[in-house]
Amino acid sequence: MRGLFVCSVLLTATIGFIAGQTRIDVVTPAAPELAAFGTHAIGVRTIEVTDRDRPDILNTKEGGPTARYDRTLTLEIWYPAKLSAGQSAGTDYRTITRDPAIRTTIRGRAVRDAEPARAAACPLVVISHGYPGNRYLLSHLGENLASKGFVTVSIDHKDSTYDDQKAFASTLYNRSFDQLFVLNEIDRLGKTGSGSFLAGLVDASRAGLVGYSMGGYGVVNAIGGGFRDASVAAPTAPPNRLLAERAASNAAYRASIDPRIRAAIAIGPWGMQSGYWDAEGLKGIKTPVLFVAGSADEVSGYDKGTRALYQGAVNTDRYLLTFVNAGHNAAAPYPAPAEVMTDPASSRASPFTHYADPVWDTTRMNNVLQHFATAYFGLHLKDDAAMQEFFNVVPHGKDGVFSIDRDGKPTATHTYWKGFKRGTAVGLLLEHAR
Repeated sequence: MRGLFVCSVLLTATIGFIAGQTRIDVVTPAAPELAAFGTHAIGVRTIEVTDRDRPDILNTKEGGPTARYDRTLTLEIWYPAKLSAGQSAGTDYRTITRDPAIRTTIRGRAVRDAEPARAAACPLVVISHGYPGNRYLLSHLGENLASKGFVTVSIDHKDSTYDDQKAFASTLYNRSFDQLFVLNEIDRLGKTGSGSFLAGLVDASRAGLVGYSMGGYGVVNAIGGGFRDASVAAPTAPPNRLLAERAASNAAYRASIDPRIRAAIAIGPWGMQSGYWDAEGLKGIKTPVLFVAGSADEVSGYDKGTRALYQGAVNTDRYLLTFVNAGHNAAAPYPAPAEVMTDPASSRASPFTHYADPVWDTTRMNNVLQHFATAYFGLHLKDDAAMQEFFNVVPHGKDGVFSIDRDGKPTATHTYWKGFKRGTAVGLLLEHAR
């Protein structure tokens, strides 16, 4: 194990850090085809939105009145941009790491406050981090999709970030509400006459969700996975049975599933292994969903976690992409910042393990996620039927046959994963059910 961990550190240090910087925009030579950045320059802006009169979980006591408050969320928004003369790609994101909160700077390709490119309204992708995390955790995916004609919006979930982590009950209640509120707000701001830079830039009627860990928990619920009644009354649940608002037994919840959400990606979604869903609740999922997981996920579980969710969502078309032997950090976090690089031989937990995987290189996993997210949202949000070919593969990457003729064209025996170079699908499993 120590040898594997050292290897991971060295690979991440080689690929993720360039000229002393932690980069989120690295595409390696081994990356699959659709991981490459698109043709659009990328702009980025930060805004705040406020949901008025949300139940205040932290200040509500069991059996007492439900306190309410105005819940403000910070959003990072990436979008196709039109650079002016003298502007060059690249920006620094100043943030903090986890445990302890060490300041760090990560660098990407976006240009802060760049002029939007308004040739046509772009589909929307809402990104939701884990607990704790922040809006930059999946910034590599936000930038990558924006370069391909999507508007991507990443949420700082209040009470769930590195800066303000609070009691878990707040995250249990607020996660899907935050995702749906942000969808509504971006829809409003995208309307002509809103006064926002998003007006005419984004089409929220073609929306996708991406959630990692607790973000994935929220995504599963947002697309129809109603909670079990037993979980509503669990000791760790929000007070006053407030989670019943999103329970499968609640007819109002079942009627509220938003048709604007055309597809979702749930990465290592938490909750199934802790009893938040059962077979009946998962039947409510009708939205196409791509589940992503590591087969050694020690947080959300695999066989009793993400894989069980995939198997239980029987009323929708769904995929399960598995990184064999990867843990909970499969694909989602950007490479570990230089500030958290510690002695890999230490038995003491370190912030490094919040980002890295002991078996898989983070940048490689990021590139695989970027590839499949591009194909999945291209298929469902842009109606690009050609993207389906990237999912028509033999399930085990190791079983694919790579056979190319002298002209670079596949032969009749070629069954390798489309877009993947020879040998680079080993360790991946892609399953499909509907």
